Amino acid sequence: MSNFTFSRSEARVREAATIVPGGVNSNFRLGVAPTPLVFERGEGPYLHDIDGNRLIDYYLALGPMILGHSPADVIAAAHGQLDKGLLYGGQSELEYEAAHRVSAMVPCAERVRFAGSGSEAVQLALRLARAVTERLTVIKFEGHYHGWLDSVLWSNGTPFDQVGPEESPTKYRASAGQDPATGENLEVLSWNQEEQIVSRIAKGDVAAVIMEATMCNSGGIFAKPGYLEAVRDACTKHGTILIFDEVITGFRVGPGGAQKRLGVTPDLATFAKAMANGFTVAAVAGRAEIMDQLSSGHIMHGGTYNAQPVAMAAAIATMDRLVQSETFEAMERNGTRLMNGIAEAFAEAGLPATVTGYPQIFTVALGLTEPAENYRGLAKVDRAAYRHFTAALLGNGVRALERGAWFLCTEHTEDVVDETLAAVRKTLADIGPDLAHLRA
Repeated sequence: MSNFTFSRSEARVREAATIVPGGVNSNFRLGVAPTPLVFERGEGPYLHDIDGNRLIDYYLALGPMILGHSPADVIAAAHGQLDKGLLYGGQSELEYEAAHRVSAMVPCAERVRFAGSGSEAVQLALRLARAVTERLTVIKFEGHYHGWLDSVLWSNGTPFDQVGPEESPTKYRASAGQDPATGENLEVLSWNQEEQIVSRIAKGDVAAVIMEATMCNSGGIFAKPGYLEAVRDACTKHGTILIFDEVITGFRVGPGGAQKRLGVTPDLATFAKAMANGFTVAAVAGRAEIMDQLSSGHIMHGGTYNAQPVAMAAAIATMDRLVQSETFEAMERNGTRLMNGIAEAFAEAGLPATVTGYPQIFTVALGLTEPAENYRGLAKVDRAAYRHFTAALLGNGVRALERGAWFLCTEHTEDVVDETLAAVRKTLADIGPDLAHLRA
């Protein structure tokens, strides 16, 4: 049974809903079981809520907190800039220093422009692609998420009974109020189907192909061997811009992101989240001949808070930590141990589950016996059962995302992983009878 209660959070969110719709400021925080939580502070791998609970945190704010909560060096860098000014409406040396660091770490980053969020960075990358190719068509893939704005919020979570045939997937609007006209020049394909995407690019009218180089939003799904290389070659041959959305994988799966780890370099890439450990920084990085088109001003890119100096100071401090080899060596080791331990715990409980992805960001798919190859392969995931598991796990002191993703940080040490795995095993024992339908 649970040793934790969340009644104060539940009451506070309910009360706050009279002024803040739903009591939250992002719809991704709605519907969390047993209730959206209200926090007082965070340190290292832990969050402390208003009920007095200390929780091991694997949300990590959905990815940004790569160095854990309140890392001293990042906080000190931000404090140092606070005394010098918050926002200049001009340039600072910090943004140039930060850009040089991105360029040194990321293979595609011959040039860098900063933005306010990952969603904004995606819009800039697509605008650049359309401008330099003088084409309009953009291709995205089922289950890939590229921000909440109308032009890309399509088919990231299509109901499985509405996906349509794999050779011609349904283009599914993800939100009420979303302008259907924004999807007129967008095509949705099934990922990891090499012949489908290569033949479509060969028609010669595609401005951009945008994808997560590894599917991390829907599931920890890797590209098939040769798939990314084939898309890269087709884009080069037919003048299409290849965009990797590295908002999650950038600075998380390695200093150079997924593109460096996988050995495939896109024309443009988008970054956010882990690059500044919780401060609002995003970026587009890419080939000089594309990015330099911004210099003339005929391609619009703006933002009052772009390259805000305090955030730039935090980004520099974060990247300076991430470039140290021991940083990722420890996360690789501890994350692998956690992945293996979770897989073993589910197997020992007689429950089908896959644990796939990187040690720094992986997904548990309850109900699968083999890793999925694309979004459609996730149809048999028992989301209700996994949601029940995460709610019970929270009651044992561990906070993990209901959708299956687990984010690691440098502060998830061996001891923290041990405590986590003990909580996972206890949780599976506690709710074992409720999951009997999953046992063969």
